[in-house]
Amino acid sequence: MPRFDLPAAELAAYRPDVREPHDFDEFWTRTLAAARAAGGEVTRRRVDTPFTVFDVHDVTFPGYDGEPVRAWLTLPRRATQPLPAVVEYNGYGGGRGLPGERSTWAAAGYAHLFMDTRGQGSAWGSGGDTPDPHGSGPAANGFMTRGIDSPETYYYRRVFTDAVRAVDAVRTFAEVDPARVSVAGGSQGGGMTLAAAGLCDGLVAALPDVPFLCHFERAVGLTDSDPYQEIVRYLSVHRGADERVFETLSYFDGVNFARRATASALFSVALMDPVCPPSTVYAAFNHYPGDKRIEVYTHNQHEGGEAHQWYAQAAFLAEKHGAPASTS
Repeated sequence: MPRFDLPAAELAAYRPDVREPHDFDEFWTRTLAAARAAGGEVTRRRVDTPFTVFDVHDVTFPGYDGEPVRAWLTLPRRATQPLPAVVEYNGYGGGRGLPGERSTWAAAGYAHLFMDTRGQGSAWGSGGDTPDPHGSGPAANGFMTRGIDSPETYYYRRVFTDAVRAVDAVRTFAEVDPARVSVAGGSQGGGMTLAAAGLCDGLVAALPDVPFLCHFERAVGLTDSDPYQEIVRYLSVHRGADERVFETLSYFDGVNFARRATASALFSVALMDPVCPPSTVYAAFNHYPGDKRIEVYTHNQHEGGEAHQWYAQAAFLAEKHGAPASTS
């Protein structure tokens, strides 16, 4: 695909005014307080796998409204002290998959919690295990317009709350150093990473890789790719709903979470990305305060840097966390 967004020099300086609701902080403070007050138990059960260098635990933790969310906790064996942890969020339509399917962070010496995304897990990969027990008003196919009439009912209110509660959960494990937790994810997982970075205290690092769910009003008018096109299809039928829809989406915009983040951040962007246009990624990056870097993949689409980016992330975390504890 040819480049379709702003020139590279303009992208590097792109810092747009993005709609931000006046009660953004109150909305999220109330949402997270209600989720924590709902209670629920963090449980884990070691599962049998063929792996010999790490153990995998089937985790259930309370998410939005205390509802159970599944995850895999992967731990390197023979760790000698509490480990730094990476909480990872998945891309659009994927589930947590099979135990041990995501093992690179544990192989590098980190505790790794890979969160299932409620209601997803049936579009690609090895499946998911977490339902979303909430109905929706009129919506286009997919997840982007479920409950979009109001921020109170919007699908990503539940997902982003789950993302924060995953950080709460990983900090309860004896094998984890609660002061050395980072968040990571690509595409949808990158948007969730920004949400967690803006809503969680005390994170060491955030690793949003080609993040989705940023600068909605530009993305919806710029790309003809799904998932943003789900919103276009909805608006093409619900004529005149633009103001209501974009007001709802403003509570979930990665740019608004980026503004509130304090952890060090390593972003990535692909300049030929038709799914998450480069300017939407730069909008979040350029609003992100403090210590931040961005890896630029000039001739890639939504795949971005793939393993190259993971190596960059691993070096970044080693710098920010210090070397993981020895497992020898």
